[in-house]
Amino acid sequence: MKSSRLTTYIFIALILGIICGWLAPDFSVKLAPLATIFLNMVKMIVAPLLFATLVVGIAGHGDIKDLGKIGIKTLIYFEIVTTIALAIGLFIANVFQPGAGFNVSASAHNMSQATEMATIGASQSFSHFIVNLFPTSIFKAMADGNLLQIVIFAVFFAVAICSVGTKAKPFLEILNSLSEIMFKFTEYVMMFAPVGIFGAIAATVGENGLGVLASYAKVLFSVYFALAVFLILVIFIVCKIVGISFRALLQVLKDPALLAFSTASSEAALPKAMELMEKFGVPKNIVGFVMPTGYTFNLDGSTLYLSLAVLFSAQIVGIDLPLAQQLTIMLALMITSKGIAAVPRVALIVLAGTLSSFNIPLVGVAILLGIDQILDMGRTTVNLIGNCVATVVIARWENVFDYAKMHKFVKSLKHSKI
Repeated sequence: MKSSRLTTYIFIALILGIICGWLAPDFSVKLAPLATIFLNMVKMIVAPLLFATLVVGIAGHGDIKDLGKIGIKTLIYFEIVTTIALAIGLFIANVFQPGAGFNVSASAHNMSQATEMATIGASQSFSHFIVNLFPTSIFKAMADGNLLQIVIFAVFFAVAICSVGTKAKPFLEILNSLSEIMFKFTEYVMMFAPVGIFGAIAATVGENGLGVLASYAKVLFSVYFALAVFLILVIFIVCKIVGISFRALLQVLKDPALLAFSTASSEAALPKAMELMEKFGVPKNIVGFVMPTGYTFNLDGSTLYLSLAVLFSAQIVGIDLPLAQQLTIMLALMITSKGIAAVPRVALIVLAGTLSSFNIPLVGVAILLGIDQILDMGRTTVNLIGNCVATVVIARWENVFDYAKMHKFVKSLKHSKI
């Protein structure tokens, strides 16, 4: 399916999903399995695609010595950008005060879920996170969708292939073929994207209703405005620094960005985004390493949301946090936001654990549960765009970004629209 046609179908699915969810909410909630089927189809692609792409990228280029340098540069960039995201979230929360005068009450069910999330968040430690980086079984890591464990295994596997030398060349060629097959597989799965998106949006609107937008208007505006500020002030400037067009990048990423927004799932967009960033001029090994690593260490949208949500939670119960305590919370989030990325609803779990640590009532988590899907759509999209830009930054930092390939690809996209 051509990219322009897929985009059109996704837009139509979005609009039809909203209409269906609004006019027939009870029926629309039953359409959620369509989204689940699509997401399951994507998940079966991610593990073999990531493993094959990363091993071929590293072993095929023979750049094992450069891998450590790439890793250090990647983590430095991630830490800088996520810190800025935290600061933007705090700033917007202080300016707009989304929790002040908030009059939506939390249900008993949501309060019990918030308490359970706080327990999960509190049970996670930095040492547990480090230990969890290393898989006991690559098959278990693939089954669980633990991207970072797959990356760790793939790196060691690629090093072993390079050490074996010519004897491992036949297996490397098999992985290269597997990589190409999985990209073609991705194209077939994307044909089902409009159906999955229709089900996801219809179920979301049907369950929450359009009225929720009015009740939560202030916090919704604050979060999405903060995400827009981050894209404009940080991502746009980073694109300028590395010499790429932010507008052209968004044009390239329109399909995976729509997938991420519609499904609120990073995994849904990952295979397509990896394919596009390779075509955009980023080497295979950097795409394969930076993007999955970013889904643990570079969740820009989620990190920004966390700092804003902490202040929102304090504001709704009348707690005025001084600047010194806000900065302390920000430092805590710099660590905790990276600890449990593979856990569902990770942002709310980290939020609940953070609030408990600073003795702030959990009612904010319970209230945000009511619109978490809508907020997750925005922050997941920003996570995706941020990680795609990160691949360009690291490639440029390593002086291996192919500007000629980028211009040719962007030009071909413009011609395909004519």
